[in-house]
Amino acid sequence: MQWRNSPLRFGLVSILLHWAVALTVFGLFGLGLWMGGLDYYSPWYRTAPDIHKGIGILLFLVMLLRLAWRLFSPPPGPLASHGPLVRLASRAGHGLLYLGLFALMIAGYLISTADGQPIEVFGWFQVPALVSGLPDQADVAGEAHELLAWALVGLAVLHALAALKHHFIDRDATLVRMLGRNTR
Repeated sequence: MQWRNSPLRFGLVSILLHWAVALTVFGLFGLGLWMGGLDYYSPWYRTAPDIHKGIGILLFLVMLLRLAWRLFSPPPGPLASHGPLVRLASRAGHGLLYLGLFALMIAGYLISTADGQPIEVFGWFQVPALVSGLPDQADVAGEAHELLAWALVGLAVLHALAALKHHFIDRDATLVRMLGRNTR
């Protein structure tokens, strides 16, 4: 398999980044839901948020890499069988996924730095609190983070359903390309 994208299919780097981000988003969503139910006396009360924040920061870095990779190795163009509406829906859906993910991570950053403390990432490095002390920063960012998380997961489910529709109903190569197979 080739590393870079071709006009017919995605390359290995794009495929790995896509699936790593997808699994991480759903994992962080599940972790976030679970954390919401922890009480003060749980041994995970402090550890789980630290894990959530650390993975979130790493996801942000991976998303920056993913954007850079898209510039270096553009994705394959739309299939010839896709009409203008499908092409528009695809661009809009992908745009919303990227925008939603970055907005979600920024909201998470604002929650975590509201007290002016840096975010510790697994003892490897710290992300400084560049924005802190805004009125009700943690509460407002927390509400936004939760709403964005639900919206992003909903959008990701629609994205997956659209890929399955293309594969099983339309019988086109949309899903096959993201699995790294030739479309011929």
